[in-house]
Amino acid sequence: MKKLQVAIVGAGPAGLAAALYLKRSDNHVTLFERFESASAVGSGLILQPTGLTVLDDLGLFEMIRGLGSRIDRLYGADAHSGRTVLDVRYSALKGGRYGIAVHRAALFGVLYDAVLREAIDIETNIDVVSMEVGAGSAWLITDTGRRVGAFDLIVDASGSRSKINKFAYKSRDPKPLAYGAYWASLKWHPDAFDERSLQQRYRKAGIMIGVLPIGKASVAGEKSAAFFWSTKPDEDAKLRSAGMTQWKDNILSLWPECSVYLDQIGSFDDMALARYGHHTLPFPIGRHLSVIGDAAHSTSPQLGQGANMALLDAKALAHALHSSSDLATALSLYASSRRGHIRSFQALSRAFTPFYQSDSRILPFIRDRLVPIISGIPPAPQLLAAMVSGTLIDPFGPIGLREKVWS
Repeated sequence: MKKLQVAIVGAGPAGLAAALYLKRSDNHVTLFERFESASAVGSGLILQPTGLTVLDDLGLFEMIRGLGSRIDRLYGADAHSGRTVLDVRYSALKGGRYGIAVHRAALFGVLYDAVLREAIDIETNIDVVSMEVGAGSAWLITDTGRRVGAFDLIVDASGSRSKINKFAYKSRDPKPLAYGAYWASLKWHPDAFDERSLQQRYRKAGIMIGVLPIGKASVAGEKSAAFFWSTKPDEDAKLRSAGMTQWKDNILSLWPECSVYLDQIGSFDDMALARYGHHTLPFPIGRHLSVIGDAAHSTSPQLGQGANMALLDAKALAHALHSSSDLATALSLYASSRRGHIRSFQALSRAFTPFYQSDSRILPFIRDRLVPIISGIPPAPQLLAAMVSGTLIDPFGPIGLREKVWS
């Protein structure tokens, strides 16, 4: 295939990784970002073996490992009874797998610095609201009516609120989920918290509190923790009206050790309210268009696959372009290579989320009584670890990537 003129919309993990891959294949790449300066949004996340393998393929693994915090276990308990209702250990899998929890700023910084080193063109303060397709090329349309192009390929990496994924062959709007979460990045305190574990407390399925060690946002930074509280975005005004003191007292009654983090939060404005939606594009491609990351598929964060899926998408697109003789064939290959993995994990997320975030009384009752029993009986530990690590369905073979396992 001839070398392509590529526009990538969105400078998040998906867009930055795609830019690196496509530039290294000698394509001409331009990144478009709607903010005045590209930056990270959000608190923390866990890079699973899937995402870590992609970062290793890009030559960025050691940088991420130096900033992040190794995670060996995901543990959750009922806040009142202390009963274990989530216990996932990567050690259940062969090969020494683990996750690395990172500050979103750290992941962004590592990818962004790599993009700068590759001298990839970046245009900021460009809000792409539409696209236009002609004979053999495509153009971006901005909010000011500016027509930018022409491009052989437009890569939509603009997130779940994308304005151009509607140009995919079959468009689908995200379905808002009832529950979101307040997030905050705070100074890490090791007292009563394990630096290698995501720890959570639940009260039925309506309350979830979590503490995740996320390492450092930068080399010179101090260790941080992501603190989160599950809540309904529609009830945000009610929560604020009741006041910060009542909110903190509620958390302390469920998990007193969290006082070291609550003391760092002065108001609700010190946290970010994340809203979630669920959708999967049946065909994340269109004429001269590829859709990757949350613009193509978004879901509840319960399985923690968002950023990892985005990185896999970037590699899959690069592999498809490298393996095909024309763009139409490459786009079709990209879509098919990711279909099984994405749809499987979307289905798992849809099935498991109500057990941990919903108004149901029956589902958490079942969870609290069955999980402690079955989670220790093979092959349940292996299956749970494979789900969390993103490897229950092999994502690597179809995208031309061999899994890397670290110890």
